[in-house]
Amino acid sequence: MALGISSPAFDHGDPIPRKYGYTEANVNPPLEISGVPEEARSLAIVVDDPDAVEPAGKVWDHWVVWNVDPGIGEIPEGWDASGATEGRNDYGENGYGGPNPPDQEHTYRFACYAIEDRLNLQGGATKAELDVAMNGLVLDEAMLEGTYEP
Repeated sequence: MALGISSPAFDHGDPIPRKYGYTEANVNPPLEISGVPEEARSLAIVVDDPDAVEPAGKVWDHWVVWNVDPGIGEIPEGWDASGATEGRNDYGENGYGGPNPPDQEHTYRFACYAIEDRLNLQGGATKAELDVAMNGLVLDEAMLEGTYEP
C-alpha cells in the first residue's frame, strides 16, 4: 500500500475550512496518514503555497515538521507536535501558520514524507534545510491539496 495523506476536514482539491487560516483560529487541520512503509523510522510534513510565487516571490512555507512518529496514523486538529520537531515557517514563526493568500484563491499542498531514519536537525530549521537533511532518505511521499481564498 502506498503512503497516503488525507483530512477529514476537506477532500483533496476542495476548500480548506476557514478556521485553519492564519487570521482565523490558525490551527492545523486534522490529518490522516496511511500506508507508511515498515522500514520508515520517521515522517516529515510540509505545508506550502506554490501560488505565492507571484505575490511573494517564492513558494510560501506554512508548516515544516519532522521526526513525526511513523505510527501516528492521525494528526489531530491543533496538534502540539509532541514527539516531533517543528521548523520555521515563512511568517518567521516555528510551527503551523495557516493559509493567508493576499490576492486570490491559492492551492495549498500538504506533503507527507516517509523517511528511513530520524533526522538530526534542530528545531527552527527551514524547509530548505529539511530538504537537505532528507536527501536520499525518503522512502515514499504523498500529497493532499486544498484551496483557500481571502
